[in-house]
Amino acid sequence: MVLHNPNNWHWVDKNCIQWSRDYFNAQLPETSAENDQASVKVTKVRNVEGDVDVCQRKGKVISLYDLHMELEYAGSCGDVDATGRIKIPEIAYDTEEDEFQFNISIDDETSDKAPVKALVREKLVPQLRKKLVAFGVDLIETHGKDIQHQDQKAAAQALQPLAHADEDKNVTGSSTYNTTTLKLKPTFTASAEQLYKAFLDKAMVAAWTRASPDIEAKEGTNYSLFNGNIVGKVVKLEENKQIVMTWRLRDWKERHFATIQLDFDQGSGETVLNVNWTGVPVGQEEIVENNFQNYYVKPIMLTFGYGLP
Repeated sequence: MVLHNPNNWHWVDKNCIQWSRDYFNAQLPETSAENDQASVKVTKVRNVEGDVDVCQRKGKVISLYDLHMELEYAGSCGDVDATGRIKIPEIAYDTEEDEFQFNISIDDETSDKAPVKALVREKLVPQLRKKLVAFGVDLIETHGKDIQHQDQKAAAQALQPLAHADEDKNVTGSSTYNTTTLKLKPTFTASAEQLYKAFLDKAMVAAWTRASPDIEAKEGTNYSLFNGNIVGKVVKLEENKQIVMTWRLRDWKERHFATIQLDFDQGSGETVLNVNWTGVPVGQEEIVENNFQNYYVKPIMLTFGYGLP
């Protein structure tokens, strides 16, 4: 069932925990490996616990999940049979393939069962890593369409090209709104240097936006985030101290840009980010604040461990 969400504006989420259990029960059992000493296969998914949501806001579909799982396996080495369990303590939306942890135990462990346990670690675990990574992609592909309402306006916007660095028309122009200011002061458990890079380093920005950004740490260059839903120009950079950018949401009136200034105030073990906007359209303050909290602050904290949202 598609959830009604005109123009894909509102935050919508879908709980997918039961689907995830069914998914892993279909994908992981019978995963097997063998060598000249032993053979082994996953026989059962004992449990899958945690949170799994597919979310959408302003046309962007993301997955947020944090799970833990326990598997059972069986194998043999010659005429010796062995069984055991594999515990995976964290399966999260931002976990890379080489970051998954596997705690392997074997029932009634003896030396003649050791080749089975070694085979689990050497050949079964790499297969499980790939299947766990595929989960995030399959989750979005299966459920993303259920929370998007593709009306004519949204379809037309989806076909618009992203802002390019040589298109000055995207970053200048006269205001057509009555405007106001907005201030925020989130605190991150990171150094000013780390946080400064999180806003400008292309690889880091890609990690927390979960999309391919167009951004460069260079004054005078345009940037585009979230598939063109946020665009602007880098106006001023003072390394590890200040970033000034123009900033606009895609559905604002054409050529209207606010200005956002980020000042990095490093203390002992944490950095306060002083966020100051000017030129925010009157009536859009809550939308802009929620956008920054939900799409900048929380993802940066969760992705890099820079605090608790």
